[in-house]
Amino acid sequence: MNSSSSNSLIGTTALVTGGSRGIGAAVALRLAAEGADVALTYVNGAEQAGEVAGQIKENGGRALALRADMAEAAEVTDAVTSTVAEFGRLDILVNNAGAGANGPLDEVSLDDVDRVLAVNVRGPYLAAQAAARHLPEGGRIINLGSCVAAHVPFPGMVLYAVSKSATDGLTKGLARELGSRGITVNQVAPGPIDTDMNPASGGEGAAAQAALTALGRYGTSEEIAHTVAHLASGHARYITGASVAVDGGFTA
Repeated sequence: MNSSSSNSLIGTTALVTGGSRGIGAAVALRLAAEGADVALTYVNGAEQAGEVAGQIKENGGRALALRADMAEAAEVTDAVTSTVAEFGRLDILVNNAGAGANGPLDEVSLDDVDRVLAVNVRGPYLAAQAAARHLPEGGRIINLGSCVAAHVPFPGMVLYAVSKSATDGLTKGLARELGSRGITVNQVAPGPIDTDMNPASGGEGAAAQAALTALGRYGTSEEIAHTVAHLASGHARYITGASVAVDGGFTA
């Protein structure tokens, strides 16, 4: 991967997990706009994933939509293998896919615990492990964490907070593990973001979430994608092991 000061990602390949909608779709589109070939994974949103890939192709880029459940170990590693097989290389891994199961402590089931930890913790670990076999010097791993790992404002969020707290440890550990190879690993921690899963207008608790930010509003998926693109670029070659809060001051 080009480690010069250029912000261009031309000649690179990125894999974005959970790239069919919301933050993942915005990240996939932004990385493609910077010149990267992009593979994106989905579980149920085949049509949406196809639309994102189609938009990239219409804009002159190359894209691949892959069905891969991050809770299934073989599907995680297969997504990495398929990306390399299609594009011949892998330079950027964005661990974006996530799951949540909010509710009172005694109402969260064992199945919920297993699913959330599999998707949010084991999946990114396995994806990074598989990607590391292919990443060149200057490669990037960018993990999507959450402001909830630093500040849990409401009850009923224990499981999600636990899973996203693990992302911070994963990021720091990988940064140390891969730093000697010139690979950087960072985390982006979004605050309340306007997506179909957590809409700013009419969503449950939306007003309360917005009020907890210093800016008094939800963020957009594109604002997260801008930060991911920066961390993927040559401008961020001396940033590793960091967590960048893009949360409107939620954790201030």
